[in-house]
Amino acid sequence: MESVAYPAAWYLLWVVIAFCGIATWLLRNFTERVEVTRLVAFTGVAAMSVMVVWTFTQF
Repeated sequence: MESVAYPAAWYLLWVVIAFCGIATWLLRNFTERVEVTRLVAFTGVAAMSVMVVWTFTQF
């Protein structure tokens, strides 16, 4: 199997996804900021959707 070199933005997207996952968990369990929790969660979902589409269409 040959190795694929991913662009730097692809790895940055992983960082955004990880940050959104952790931030959503922290906001949900330790604050009552429902709007911010939803915003961060939807940002993570959008980033993951972009990651899936980008990975399966280009790599």
